[in-house]
Amino acid sequence: MSAEILINVRPQETRVAYVEGGVLSDLKIERKTSPTLVGSIHRGTVIRVLPGMQAAFVDIGLEKAAFLYVGDIREDVDDNFLSSVDREEPLDEGDEDKPHTHQVKTPIQDLLKEGQSILVQVAKDPLGTKGARLTTHLSLPGRFVVFLPTVRHLGISRRIEDEAERERLRQLVQKINPSGGVIVRTAGDGASEEMLKADIEYLDRMSKEIFKHYEKKKTPGALHTELDVELRALRDLMSEDVTSVWVDDVEVQKKVVKFVSQFMPKYKQNIVLYEEKKPLFDLYEIDIEISRSMERKIWLKSGGYIVIDEAEALVVIDVNTGKFVGKKDLEDTILKTNLEAVRETAHQLRIRNCGGIIIIDFIDMEKESHREKVMETLAEELVKDRARTNIVSMSQLGLVEMTRKRIRPSLIKTLCEPCSYCDGKGYIKRKSTVANEIFRELERDADMLINKKTNVVIHCHSEVVDWIYEVEGESLEGIEKKLGRSVAFKIEPNYHLEQYEIFFV
Repeated sequence: MSAEILINVRPQETRVAYVEGGVLSDLKIERKTSPTLVGSIHRGTVIRVLPGMQAAFVDIGLEKAAFLYVGDIREDVDDNFLSSVDREEPLDEGDEDKPHTHQVKTPIQDLLKEGQSILVQVAKDPLGTKGARLTTHLSLPGRFVVFLPTVRHLGISRRIEDEAERERLRQLVQKINPSGGVIVRTAGDGASEEMLKADIEYLDRMSKEIFKHYEKKKTPGALHTELDVELRALRDLMSEDVTSVWVDDVEVQKKVVKFVSQFMPKYKQNIVLYEEKKPLFDLYEIDIEISRSMERKIWLKSGGYIVIDEAEALVVIDVNTGKFVGKKDLEDTILKTNLEAVRETAHQLRIRNCGGIIIIDFIDMEKESHREKVMETLAEELVKDRARTNIVSMSQLGLVEMTRKRIRPSLIKTLCEPCSYCDGKGYIKRKSTVANEIFRELERDADMLINKKTNVVIHCHSEVVDWIYEVEGESLEGIEKKLGRSVAFKIEPNYHLEQYEIFFV
């Protein structure tokens, strides 16, 4: 299916949209005030080792300390990472997505000491209250391969399914015999030996430069940062399917042409400067799609809808028939709604960049064949996702548990902030609740006020005062009788609805 890449540039924000068949299928947004740290390499200093959590906090030059788990630490973390890899060892073939996974036996207190300097890479951006997630296993992505300077590992992208092509690539990499590990990316499908070798050698030189910088730098801080979002997107998304890359900024277009000319010269003619008056993203109504993806409720074409609630480490999706009443019978209506919800859910996960644990609450289906059909469709739709996903079978209640690899903040976290009034809870106390809290506090103070000649003045929000006078008059009279004096209210325009203070004057 033909695709286009749209790069929309503003002074403080760059947005990259991948449009496939006229439909937005991937979106990257990066702001200059909060660029991604993923892929950046730092000299870090261990500031605290936590044996009870088998983790450490590391200062990498940011405001918040980063987090390093024992499973992400090389056993030879103190060694020169370039000289510690023996080129004579055969390349270890395994899982291309998890080349560093191993059963950790050495306790973290035997690997790291406070004050120790280490070379680390950011694996995940800071999310919520959590600092950046680190790893000591470096990986440097290129056009065709990902280079792993700290291990001898060979992997081939799962998306390259042809066994003959996988074997050809495997033999080429073994013939090149790189100084580190190599994972051949999907873009490496069909790449020649010269292409792979050039990519590997470039990344090998880069890794050596990074290590030299590490030796020279004596304080925590960045040694290497990832490409800008527009170049990163082209490196990861450019393929034979992309017919054109539209850029609406002259300087960025020149930068993109230079990058493509150097690393993907055959696509140079695909880069086009967009000069029309109509905003670039309006070509495919992308801004409307982004706005839709920030809503909690997403309507389906049939009349059903899904509700998406995003917490810090969990995304819950609820499927409802809504206005859809179907034509045949109830089971058929439920199946059609669930299937439509599957496609929309997979689409929303990509656009919103949701990650972590995801629970999908499908409408209950009685027929086993219908449940299997929904699971098959979900698996098919997730194949389109560039992020790694894992699905657990559907429960008897129609719940599907799945995970999606989370590296960067979601669309909601990027474009929105918690409501300043409800503090992100999504709700506030009812006026009646606040009024009763005031009454209960006055009841607690009743004994203290019996022999004192003081007036009671309550400072609170105007809506709470209105509620008390209009609805809680009887409760107020009872409190005044108990206190033996009248209660006065002072309206505070700047108070939060839940805020109040009681003064005895």
